[in-house]
Amino acid sequence: MKLILKGILALGLSLAVSGGAVAAEEEGGTPHYPIEKPVEQSWSFAGPFGTYDMGQLQRGLKVYREACSACHSMDLVAFRTLEALGYSEAQVDALAAEYTIPDGPDSNGDMFERPGIASDYFPAPFANPEQAAASNNGAAPPDLSLIAKARGVERGFPTFIFDIFTQYAENGPDYIYGLLTGYEDAPAGVELQPGTYYNPHYIGGPALAMPPPLAEGVVTYDDGSPETVEQYAKDVSAFLMWAAEPHMEARKQTGFVVIIFLILFAGLVFLTKRKVWANEAH
Repeated sequence: MKLILKGILALGLSLAVSGGAVAAEEEGGTPHYPIEKPVEQSWSFAGPFGTYDMGQLQRGLKVYREACSACHSMDLVAFRTLEALGYSEAQVDALAAEYTIPDGPDSNGDMFERPGIASDYFPAPFANPEQAAASNNGAAPPDLSLIAKARGVERGFPTFIFDIFTQYAENGPDYIYGLLTGYEDAPAGVELQPGTYYNPHYIGGPALAMPPPLAEGVVTYDDGSPETVEQYAKDVSAFLMWAAEPHMEARKQTGFVVIIFLILFAGLVFLTKRKVWANEAH
């Protein structure tokens, strides 16, 4: 126990020194990103007992398809997995058939295109990364399959210790939501490269090549939910979290069972130890 405490204290001291160095560097004029940290939002799937809101995930899929898929791919998400969002097999087949999938070669050695089927994956909007970059100011849009788990955001001591128990990930849906709703005019004195847009929530710099992808009324909801930028951003952020971790609910349930087992096992070990040593004492 003493060694563990010493290790934690040493780690905290190291992070404190590192934080001091970062602060000193900032005083010297070196910017660090993101300029504004994500604001923690309320998510149905947050915490050790959280679950996905199927209605929200369906709306998020709609936002992705109508506002994001023209630039961003989801190469690792198969149409058949959408049944987990509450869609029937027939609905998934109909949705997949709306896409055109390159296939082949055929018996003549030629490539061809066909309607999508449930076992296909969401097709990329561009033929290759070079075409994607050429169509987006030289920056190829990232694939969104794992984007909710792909960003690395450092959390200082002791915050990251609490994150282990709360399952909070600052680089996850909170970051995506902050980025999608964080576009604003550049402050005085900030010069942007042509074709970039100021966003203080962006982790890679003060601006990015992606223009604001959302606007009020750009997607029509069938369930009467507000058609605002904030609602769109929250719904698509939740959907991207599901895409990155579709088995999160099962993982949390398994983890809870394992913790209960370990507690009971620890109790049995303690009682066994007492009984063994009680016999030795006699």
